[in-house]
Amino acid sequence: MAPVQQQQTTTTTTTTVNDPDTDVNDPGAMGPNNQYGDPMCGVWSNGVWQANGHCPGYAVGPRRARVAGTITAVQGHLVTLQRASGIIVINDQPALYRETTGRVAVGRQVIAYGYWHDGNFYATALE
Repeated sequence: MAPVQQQQTTTTTTTTVNDPDTDVNDPGAMGPNNQYGDPMCGVWSNGVWQANGHCPGYAVGPRRARVAGTITAVQGHLVTLQRASGIIVINDQPALYRETTGRVAVGRQVIAYGYWHDGNFYATALE
């Protein structure tokens, strides 16, 4: 009896991630004196920041950020995340306004994209 030959097939999958941080090198996001204005939150017009209402409380300056964790509690627009480094409470009101939260439920693992303002994290989208 002849030996049986086996063949192994390897499949490679490429995933493109729509990274909301890609604007950090966009000259249109920079205003006078290199002040950063998150394009999700408004635009620069003649050197003046014009907010679009998508990011209540946003002040020009901080760059977009992200935090990740598992939702452990939800109280209105405040979401508690358990992260490896501890617990954080985020405000997801801007994401709720934009309808970019998905289902906010205890046990869901999320990456929250947004910005820091006055020591608070405001999520503009949840994945």
